[in-house]
Amino acid sequence: MSGPDHDTSGQSVASWITIEPDSTVTARSGKVELGTGLRSALRAIVGAELGLPARRVRMVLGDTALVPDQGVTAGSKSIQTAGMLLQRAAAAARRELVAAAGELLGTAVDDLALRDGAIVDRKDPARFITLGQLAAVSLDVPVPDLMPGDPLPACGGDMDLGRIELPEMLTGSFRYVHDLVLAGMLHARVIRPHRRVPEGIGASIATLDTSAAEALPGVLAIVRDGSFLAVVAEREDAAIAAANAIRVEWTTHPPLPDQADLFDAIRRAPVVESRHTPGDAPPPANALPSGQTLHARYEVPYQAHGSLGPSCAVADVRDDGATIWSSTQGVFSLRDAIAPLLGLMPGQVRVISTEGSGCYGHNGAEDVAADAALISQRVGRPVRVQWSRQDEFAWEPKGSAMVSEVSGSLDEAGAIVGWTYEVWTLTHSNRPGGQPGLLLAASQLAEPIPSPQRRRFGGGDRNAAHPYDLPHSTTTAYWIEAGPLHQSSLRSLGGFANTTAIESFIDELACAAGADPVAFRLRHLSDPRAREVIERVEATAGWCPGPARSGARNGSRDGMLHGQGIAWTRYEGEYAYVAMIADVSVDPGSGAIRVERVTVAHDCGRIISRDGVANQVEGNIIQGISRTLKEEVTWDADGITSLTFASYPILTFPEVPEIDVVLIDRPGEPPWGAGEPAICPVAAAIGNAVFDATAVRLRRLPFTPQRFRDTREYRQRVKMTSR
Repeated sequence: MSGPDHDTSGQSVASWITIEPDSTVTARSGKVELGTGLRSALRAIVGAELGLPARRVRMVLGDTALVPDQGVTAGSKSIQTAGMLLQRAAAAARRELVAAAGELLGTAVDDLALRDGAIVDRKDPARFITLGQLAAVSLDVPVPDLMPGDPLPACGGDMDLGRIELPEMLTGSFRYVHDLVLAGMLHARVIRPHRRVPEGIGASIATLDTSAAEALPGVLAIVRDGSFLAVVAEREDAAIAAANAIRVEWTTHPPLPDQADLFDAIRRAPVVESRHTPGDAPPPANALPSGQTLHARYEVPYQAHGSLGPSCAVADVRDDGATIWSSTQGVFSLRDAIAPLLGLMPGQVRVISTEGSGCYGHNGAEDVAADAALISQRVGRPVRVQWSRQDEFAWEPKGSAMVSEVSGSLDEAGAIVGWTYEVWTLTHSNRPGGQPGLLLAASQLAEPIPSPQRRRFGGGDRNAAHPYDLPHSTTTAYWIEAGPLHQSSLRSLGGFANTTAIESFIDELACAAGADPVAFRLRHLSDPRAREVIERVEATAGWCPGPARSGARNGSRDGMLHGQGIAWTRYEGEYAYVAMIADVSVDPGSGAIRVERVTVAHDCGRIISRDGVANQVEGNIIQGISRTLKEEVTWDADGITSLTFASYPILTFPEVPEIDVVLIDRPGEPPWGAGEPAICPVAAAIGNAVFDATAVRLRRLPFTPQRFRDTREYRQRVKMTSR
């Protein structure tokens, strides 16, 4: 594998920016495009700094042979980290180019301007030098730590940057990793039970009969290494037929625990590590002013990523190196994890980011890439592996189940004077991170590679610390070592569950105080940006003041009950502010909930692309509604049972509500990410609206009709009606 013609260390501007002879620019980033429009935003940032249209910037993303290592593309951090670094690199490149042009033109630097790919003498525009004529200027200079000069001159929130990939996507010509075809490429399918526990599949091959599969036309090989089993064929349909023809019996494996006991089991599980994050020290119990104290418990189940297309990867492994095409979020960490599986050094493995069907976190992209690499190494040809829909739901890492318990005390004036928040969670971080033992195939080999002895605990405490001004509060996260299923990162990690619990309980306190839910929140907030998003969403949504269930907002129309609910958060306690109001209708007979409208105010600092941020907010809301109303992984003793979209339903197009997005642009502030924050308040806003409409408080996701009908409040209502 030949090396790049530029430095990839990331230490110099040349690592990030190259001026081409045709006056275009090549810009590079270790981040990857996941469907969020990052490629378009980054090229616009670079183009604005170098005074040329964004269409003349070529972005190279996520190729371990060509770009610096910037870690995993996750956490809504790409613009605020990679984007701002590229801006500084481009600004430094501009400085070098303008200085060189000044010498060649004999013109003072202050009299030069960048315009449409050229450096022009302001006093005499006929005198100019194109960027291409300066392609040989050395950019081997450090990237400044701080942004020199003025903010971006042409890249602002009111600018329509466009999405360069959308025309191809809309016309069906965009090439995803699923569409990649290499010369001599074969197709393979992997055979496993439809289960995945923390240490693999928890079973090994007992008996195997491959004779029927080997007799099928187009089948070239059966690959087996320990209990890693795959079929290889010339065509994908032949590989599928052969996989179905293989007769394999697996050793008896420990049964999965009863799903009905999941949340109690989480609550009883031994705590490996606890992290205590105090606010002000809590007062002694007898020191609280006379008032009332409330307690509540909230539960979020295992949830899947639910991408429309299953995971796929292509690998070409040779004796001296390997190239892997993957939709992974972390090309370098995947490279470092797969290399030991192949007996290669990391520098011998190249991972090229190739877009998939979307991930919203750590789905099966890394594991299917390992499958493809192992099979390619054994057959000596490029191999494409695509999981089936059932494989994806069974084998992808799940979003962790969580339990939150909250206590809060009110004084006689209805103010919060005590707060205790506890969350029980598994880790949300099982990405390979250079560890081959965290890849599914590694656990099945004849010489299995164990997962790390010490698990990395993280993500479950995201947004667990409340954002309010409270005199006495404590926040504690309890880390559980292992649950029944393998889990990892799902959009916002613990932010979704923690915000659901906190903002639902704030509403419960507001109700106990007889207060309007909006006014109650503002009473306990001094942060002006927090107050602004709440006030903006209140005004835009047409919020009717009054206590929940006051009758001001809810009522019966067409046999349905209607209500409004509010929730808000500041992502990770230090980034984007999001406030949201949901308008819902509830069928009082069936308990079916429909979200009619969602209004959101969003402050992520300086906006690079208004359309891009709005798209991200809308996507968060739609997925958040789906996770709130429908999504729950199910299993029996043998394995996962939610293996299709019939058994793991997601929100349908007719169920998407009206969405109003209010974007608050702050050009003088740093930009923060928009890929995750807006999903966090969705469930609480819906749950609070359901209570407003029905007086039924839902505390376990998803809010299905059956779960609504199972509540004590609903049963009491039915009992009273039947008298």
